[in-house]
Amino acid sequence: MKLQTQIPLQPQQYNQIDYHSRLLLFGSCFSENIGDKFAYHKFQTVVNPFGILFHPLAIENLITRAINKDYYTEEDLQFYNEQWFCLDAHSKLNQTSKEELLKVLNFQIDKTYNDLLSTTHIIITLGTSWVYRDIESDNVVANCHKLPQNKFLKELLSVEQISESLEGIISLVKNVNPEVSFLFTVSPVRHTKDGFVENTLSKSHLITAIHQVVEPRQHLYYFPSYEIMMDELRDYRFYNADMIHPNEIAITYIWEKFENVWLSSDALNISEIVAAIQAKKAHRPFNPNSQAHQAFLAKLEIEIENLQITYPHFNFN
Repeated sequence: MKLQTQIPLQPQQYNQIDYHSRLLLFGSCFSENIGDKFAYHKFQTVVNPFGILFHPLAIENLITRAINKDYYTEEDLQFYNEQWFCLDAHSKLNQTSKEELLKVLNFQIDKTYNDLLSTTHIIITLGTSWVYRDIESDNVVANCHKLPQNKFLKELLSVEQISESLEGIISLVKNVNPEVSFLFTVSPVRHTKDGFVENTLSKSHLITAIHQVVEPRQHLYYFPSYEIMMDELRDYRFYNADMIHPNEIAITYIWEKFENVWLSSDALNISEIVAAIQAKKAHRPFNPNSQAHQAFLAKLEIEIENLQITYPHFNFN
């Protein structure tokens, strides 16, 4: 008896991810979830250098600024609730000093530029087509930072606007890094605050726009995170208590699907070894000073050192 419909997936034939790959992830909180999995398995990963970004215009804006070395100035900052912030970036970058915020933002401009030059795979997870436009500047913002709602106009990006933004991102990056591969996906997190019908409309715009730019022969790919959540994990036991965000079981399930499609066979083998080491490191002994535990630690250290001979970037501290 078959109790689940499954999306057919095949291992990617070209440009798979291995432990020499350099990964750069942008997008919604689901990017952070998958980024955490990559980091746990010791892949060379950078996730959301400007914080969580929910829509393509925010990602395009920051990639444009990074590639053009368009540094932030005091005019780009605002002060509210005793914090300095930038409407282009997530609140995790906020500072109590505008000088410190400028330092953080412009450091990320330089770092992101260098990461774009060296990355092999860019993974973009889009969360919503709904955006907020700052009335004063007429710019679409990345984050409203809990400013009064009357300062913004809410808009739905059209399919054409989204696809143009994605094409802009691709063109910008490939001008400085022609061999990079792009992986697009849609976040399975439903933005129910926009409304249930409005969320479905929003996701449909994202999916349609992505499929207008996907072209495997140009290293532009799609991974069905949203579809896996909606179809294979069609049960609230796979959600957190808010009934909106995927829980750890769901995230791990989607990650395992991703692994089987995108990781090379060697990378899959090494990732299992890394996971075993991580599990051993998480072990809490009854007697840390016992001879048995000290021997366990010594053996574990040898395992780590043997891996680091081939993969010196591995750090288990």
